[in-house]
Amino acid sequence: MKNTYTTHLFLMAFTFTSAQCYGSSALETSLTNSNLKSHCQIEQGNFTDYSISCSYQSVYIEANAGIKREVKYQLPIGEPPARGWPVVVIYQGSFFPVEFQRNKADPFGGFYEAMLIKHLLDSGYAVLAPRAAINLAWQTNALSSATPYHLTTDYQFLSRVLMGIQQGLFGPLNSQQKYATGISSGGYNTSRMAVSFSGEFRALAIQSASYATCLGPACLVPQSLPSNHPPTLFIHGALDMIVPVWTMKQYYNRLIDHSIHTEKWINPYKGHAWFKESPEKIVDWFNRF
Repeated sequence: MKNTYTTHLFLMAFTFTSAQCYGSSALETSLTNSNLKSHCQIEQGNFTDYSISCSYQSVYIEANAGIKREVKYQLPIGEPPARGWPVVVIYQGSFFPVEFQRNKADPFGGFYEAMLIKHLLDSGYAVLAPRAAINLAWQTNALSSATPYHLTTDYQFLSRVLMGIQQGLFGPLNSQQKYATGISSGGYNTSRMAVSFSGEFRALAIQSASYATCLGPACLVPQSLPSNHPPTLFIHGALDMIVPVWTMKQYYNRLIDHSIHTEKWINPYKGHAWFKESPEKIVDWFNRF
């Protein structure tokens, strides 16, 4: 079962290129004006054909034994706040690293992933997109039955990423205002931030995924959750055949049981993908915390 769902899970991680960004907003009527004073730009082709491209920087951080992984990142335009920019870490889905350059026709709603990057940057959030091992998938659930998470290369790598935020590796960031989001495998990894990086993140937004150790329909959310679990937004498609919506609801209900602030939004017509509503809903959620 694990191999079957690993091949289907969509992980989206940020890929930053030192290019200028062109993107389409969730509200296509405002696409033209959305290019003003932005790291991202949107171009319209024929009819409904849009593309988005955002500029980025990148660093390489050791994961284990001399093996390094790329982290792509960008800061908002302008002077940072006195304590630094708030920062959002976006985790990729399986096989599909987060890209800052997307076309409207890209699979799994990848265009709206890039629109999320634009929306975050334009709203004053720095964006970090660490890569999963060999750009494949996060280890939060794939190794859960065999390897304690703190022994995985993901744990070592992400611990160094968080240390880099604190030490200024990515520029003036506020280490007390960190948020996380991701889709599919990246959504599971977003949940992992609550489980294994206690107190690090102020809020989470999970797209098309569930609890850290779940994998597709193989999902059992534990009865006990961390008392300081961050407020969590769930965005899911009712027609998701890869990560069934009931697995998300199981996690959501457990958070309710623990009186942890949570909300869910379900698209009744969509499956396993980013949605055009995702960027605005995620940024609005983070703004509340």
